[in-house]
Amino acid sequence: MVSEGDDAPEFTNKVANGDVEEFSLSDAVGDGPVVLAFFPGAFTPPCSNEMVALEDHIDDFEDAGASVYGVSADSPFSLNAFRDEHDLSFSLVSDMNRETISSYGLETDIEDLGLYGVANRAVYVVDEEGEISYAWEAESPENEPDYDELVDAVQSA
Repeated sequence: MVSEGDDAPEFTNKVANGDVEEFSLSDAVGDGPVVLAFFPGAFTPPCSNEMVALEDHIDDFEDAGASVYGVSADSPFSLNAFRDEHDLSFSLVSDMNRETISSYGLETDIEDLGLYGVANRAVYVVDEEGEISYAWEAESPENEPDYDELVDAVQSA
Protein backbone atom coordinates (compact mmCIF):
# COMPACT_ATOMS: atom_id res chain seq x y z
CA MET A 1 0.00 0.00 0.00
CA VAL A 2 1.10 3.53 -0.71
CA SER A 3 1.54 5.48 2.53
CA GLU A 4 1.40 9.06 3.70
CA GLY A 5 4.54 10.90 2.61
CA ASP A 6 5.04 8.72 -0.50
CA ASP A 7 4.90 10.17 -3.98
CA ALA A 8 1.59 9.24 -5.56
CA PRO A 9 2.16 6.71 -8.35
CA GLU A 10 1.41 8.34 -11.72
CA PHE A 11 -1.22 6.73 -13.94
CA THR A 12 -3.12 7.31 -17.15
CA ASN A 13 -6.47 5.61 -17.69
CA LYS A 14 -9.85 6.17 -19.26
CA VAL A 15 -12.14 8.37 -17.22
CA ALA A 16 -15.92 8.22 -17.16
CA ASN A 17 -17.23 11.75 -16.82
CA GLY A 18 -20.31 11.48 -19.02
CA ASP A 19 -18.00 10.78 -21.95
CA VAL A 20 -14.97 8.51 -22.07
CA GLU A 21 -11.71 10.43 -22.14
CA GLU A 22 -8.09 9.91 -21.15
CA PHE A 23 -7.05 11.05 -17.67
CA SER A 24 -3.61 11.30 -16.10
CA LEU A 25 -3.07 11.99 -12.43
CA SER A 26 -0.37 14.51 -13.35
CA ASP A 27 -3.04 16.59 -15.13
CA ALA A 28 -4.89 17.11 -11.84
CA VAL A 29 -1.94 17.47 -9.46
CA GLY A 30 -0.97 21.08 -8.90
CA ASP A 31 -4.53 22.40 -9.17
CA GLY A 32 -5.37 21.66 -5.51
CA PRO A 33 -5.70 18.43 -3.56
CA VAL A 34 -6.81 15.32 -5.44
CA VAL A 35 -8.96 12.71 -3.72
CA LEU A 36 -8.54 9.20 -5.14
CA ALA A 37 -11.25 6.86 -3.87
CA PHE A 38 -10.52 3.27 -4.93
CA PHE A 39 -13.49 0.91 -4.80
CA PRO A 40 -14.03 -2.77 -5.71
CA GLY A 41 -16.94 -2.52 -8.12
CA ALA A 42 -19.79 -0.39 -9.37
CA PHE A 43 -23.38 -1.29 -8.50
CA THR A 44 -22.50 -3.04 -5.24
CA PRO A 45 -24.16 -1.68 -2.08
CA PRO A 46 -20.99 -0.65 -0.17
CA CYS A 47 -19.47 1.00 -3.26
CA SER A 48 -22.71 2.80 -4.04
CA ASN A 49 -22.90 4.00 -0.43
CA GLU A 50 -19.32 5.29 -0.56
CA MET A 51 -19.67 7.13 -3.85
CA VAL A 52 -22.95 8.72 -2.74
CA ALA A 53 -21.32 9.77 0.55
CA LEU A 54 -18.47 11.39 -1.39
CA GLU A 55 -21.04 13.21 -3.51
CA ASP A 56 -22.77 14.35 -0.32
CA HIS A 57 -19.45 16.00 0.69
CA ILE A 58 -18.60 17.39 -2.76
CA ASP A 59 -19.19 21.00 -1.67
CA ASP A 60 -16.66 20.56 1.16
CA PHE A 61 -14.11 19.14 -1.27
CA GLU A 62 -14.70 21.85 -3.86
CA ASP A 63 -14.53 24.59 -1.20
CA ALA A 64 -11.05 23.26 -0.37
CA GLY A 65 -10.10 23.39 -4.08
CA ALA A 66 -10.02 19.59 -4.34
CA SER A 67 -11.01 17.34 -7.20
CA VAL A 68 -12.45 13.88 -6.54
CA TYR A 69 -11.99 10.73 -8.63
CA GLY A 70 -13.36 7.27 -7.97
CA VAL A 71 -11.12 4.46 -9.25
CA SER A 72 -12.16 0.87 -10.03
CA ALA A 73 -11.48 -1.97 -12.44
CA ASP A 74 -14.91 -1.52 -14.06
CA SER A 75 -15.20 -0.46 -17.70
CA PRO A 76 -15.68 3.23 -18.44
CA PHE A 77 -19.11 2.41 -19.88
CA SER A 78 -20.22 0.70 -16.65
CA LEU A 79 -18.81 3.59 -14.67
CA ASN A 80 -20.76 6.13 -16.73
CA ALA A 81 -23.96 4.17 -16.03
CA PHE A 82 -23.02 4.05 -12.33
CA ARG A 83 -22.40 7.85 -12.32
CA ASP A 84 -25.77 8.42 -13.96
CA GLU A 85 -27.64 6.11 -11.57
CA HIS A 86 -26.27 7.91 -8.51
CA ASP A 87 -26.11 11.45 -9.96
CA LEU A 88 -22.39 11.70 -9.26
CA SER A 89 -20.77 14.97 -10.31
CA PHE A 90 -17.20 13.70 -10.06
CA SER A 91 -15.36 11.51 -12.54
CA LEU A 92 -14.70 7.79 -12.23
CA VAL A 93 -11.43 6.29 -13.48
CA SER A 94 -11.50 2.93 -15.23
CA ASP A 95 -8.48 0.77 -14.41
CA MET A 96 -9.48 -2.29 -16.43
CA ASN A 97 -5.86 -3.42 -16.81
CA ARG A 98 -5.48 -3.08 -13.00
CA GLU A 99 -2.06 -1.40 -13.32
CA THR A 100 -3.08 1.55 -11.14
CA ILE A 101 -4.65 -0.74 -8.54
CA SER A 102 -1.38 -2.71 -8.51
CA SER A 103 0.87 0.37 -8.31
CA TYR A 104 -1.04 1.50 -5.21
CA GLY A 105 -0.80 -2.02 -3.70
CA LEU A 106 -4.56 -2.47 -3.48
CA GLU A 107 -5.25 -5.76 -5.28
CA THR A 108 -7.78 -7.92 -3.53
CA ASP A 109 -10.08 -10.82 -4.28
CA ILE A 110 -13.68 -10.99 -3.10
CA GLU A 111 -14.28 -14.66 -3.73
CA ASP A 112 -17.91 -14.63 -2.50
CA LEU A 113 -18.76 -12.32 -5.39
CA GLY A 114 -16.38 -13.85 -7.91
CA LEU A 115 -14.26 -10.69 -8.06
CA TYR A 116 -10.53 -11.16 -8.49
CA GLY A 117 -7.81 -8.55 -8.74
CA VAL A 118 -10.14 -5.68 -7.93
CA ALA A 119 -9.25 -2.65 -5.81
CA ASN A 120 -9.58 -2.85 -2.09
CA ARG A 121 -11.51 0.16 -0.80
CA ALA A 122 -8.99 2.93 -0.09
CA VAL A 123 -8.86 6.70 -0.15
CA TYR A 124 -5.83 8.90 -0.77
CA VAL A 125 -5.41 12.64 -0.75
CA VAL A 126 -2.66 13.78 -3.10
CA ASP A 127 -1.32 17.27 -2.38
CA GLU A 128 -0.25 19.85 -4.96
CA GLU A 129 3.31 18.44 -5.02
CA GLY A 130 2.05 14.95 -5.88
CA GLU A 131 2.67 13.53 -2.40
CA ILE A 132 0.21 11.39 -0.44
CA SER A 133 -0.93 13.56 2.48
CA TYR A 134 -3.66 11.18 3.67
CA ALA A 135 -4.04 7.42 3.23
CA TRP A 136 -6.81 5.09 4.39
CA GLU A 137 -7.36 1.45 3.41
CA ALA A 138 -10.30 -0.70 4.44
CA GLU A 139 -9.68 -3.73 6.60
CA SER A 140 -12.67 -5.33 4.87
CA PRO A 141 -14.28 -4.34 1.54
CA GLU A 142 -17.54 -3.33 3.19
CA ASN A 143 -15.81 -0.76 5.45
CA GLU A 144 -16.10 2.91 4.53
CA PRO A 145 -13.77 5.76 5.43
CA ASP A 146 -14.53 8.36 8.09
CA TYR A 147 -15.84 11.10 5.80
CA ASP A 148 -15.37 13.91 8.32
CA GLU A 149 -11.74 12.85 8.76
CA LEU A 150 -11.35 12.81 4.96
CA VAL A 151 -12.81 16.32 4.63
CA ASP A 152 -10.41 17.53 7.34
CA ALA A 153 -7.48 15.91 5.48
CA VAL A 154 -8.49 17.62 2.24
CA GLN A 155 -8.87 20.99 3.93
CA SER A 156 -5.40 20.73 5.44
CA ALA A 157 -3.68 19.39 2.28
